[in-house]
Amino acid sequence: MTTPMTTRRSAIVQGLAVIAAAAGAAQAVQAATAAGGSVAWPDRAVRVIVVYPTGGLSDGVARALAEQLQLRLGVPVRVENRAGGGGSVGLQALAQAAPDGYTLAFSAISPLTLRPHLGPVAYDPFADIAPVAAVMYTPLLLVATPAFGGTDFAGMAAQAKARPGSVRWATSGVGTAGHLALEQVQRGLGLAVTHVPYKGGGQQLTDALGGQFEVLSTNVAPAQLRHIEAGRLRPLAVGAPQRLDVLPTVPTLAELGVPAANISSLFGLFAPGATPVAVLERLHAEVNAVLAHSSLRERLLASDNLPANDSRAGFARRIAEESASNRWLRSAHIRME
Repeated sequence: MTTPMTTRRSAIVQGLAVIAAAAGAAQAVQAATAAGGSVAWPDRAVRVIVVYPTGGLSDGVARALAEQLQLRLGVPVRVENRAGGGGSVGLQALAQAAPDGYTLAFSAISPLTLRPHLGPVAYDPFADIAPVAAVMYTPLLLVATPAFGGTDFAGMAAQAKARPGSVRWATSGVGTAGHLALEQVQRGLGLAVTHVPYKGGGQQLTDALGGQFEVLSTNVAPAQLRHIEAGRLRPLAVGAPQRLDVLPTVPTLAELGVPAANISSLFGLFAPGATPVAVLERLHAEVNAVLAHSSLRERLLASDNLPANDSRAGFARRIAEESASNRWLRSAHIRME
């Protein structure tokens, strides 16, 4: 009989098998290089698919990263936005691209660790997508819009209990970290809210300012912080290990009694699954160099977003483990809208 423990173990084993295969391929490439071989990459423009619309935090970080990579690689690095499906549309395009190192994607890991548990996707999250480098951890931020008459998280929860469905909660899409936080809050506190999924962060922020819904799951970013400072948005909670320096009076979701919702998003760079390991290793090294010595690192730290620093194997392991931990979503009967 299959149990949650065995399915979790099988998912981790599957992910670790991919890691082991990649490690073996890396050794083969190293041996070939030592024997006089070389990888002539890159010799033309590289495309980076951003799986979210223009205007949000992830789009801005991806473009800043592309600029730095262009300087380091010596070829144009062009950004293309492919939003939709909580990131799955962009990753589908990546999975269908030639595995030659000239098409990459910038995405949170949720289209690999969350979205496949909520319904079919047109890619295998382990076989068709190769993790290249972790880029940043960004805390989740829950804010109230002008449509919400309360003052804090407790008021939002009270309204959702008293009038089920009256709190409209917007996220950047189905199967995103913001959506998972919503589901965990409903599950943990016995609430019923109305999910309003978007295709990414830009338009939902505009609609939040216009009061098109009551609350919004978003990221901690300069634009959001400016609107909070101006009083146009009110912070209700953050998803982080502790309170943020930029929002010291705002409690974490763990403090508010829903530790399972106290999550942050991990973003990274990805390639098609069969991309040569030597190319993946070169890209990993270049991304880590950018994060260690550039204005992008300072930009992330200034808004309480943390630059990530992990090996390729460590990044892949994190994805496998998080996917396994989310398998409960398969039987949660979550609506795909």
